[in-house]
Amino acid sequence: MKRMGMMLLCLTLIGTPGLRAFAAEVDQPSAGEMALDLVVARPFGVAITAVSSAIFVVSLPFTALAGGVGEAADELVKKPAQETFMRCLGCRVSGRHQTPR
Repeated sequence: MKRMGMMLLCLTLIGTPGLRAFAAEVDQPSAGEMALDLVVARPFGVAITAVSSAIFVVSLPFTALAGGVGEAADELVKKPAQETFMRCLGCRVSGRHQTPR
C-alpha cells in the first residue's frame, strides 16, 4: 500500500509541469483559430444569443410568476452574450484575455 502511494505521488509530481505548459498553450490562440472563431463561432454565437433572448422574453411572464427571472436571464441572455462578446478572438474561455506570465 505504501509503495502504491509513493508511485502515485511520483506520477503526480512528474505530470504537474505539463499542466502549466498546456494552460499557456490555450491562452495563445493561433491565427487559424482566430480566423475560424471570427468566421464561424462569432456569427453562431450572435444567432444563439438572439434566439435565447427571444425565448427569455416569451417565457418571462411564467418565469416572473415562479420567481426565477434572475436565473433565467443569466442562463438565456447573459451567458450566451458573454461567450459571444466577452471572449478574446480564438480563446476557448470567456472573459478578458490575460497574457501568460
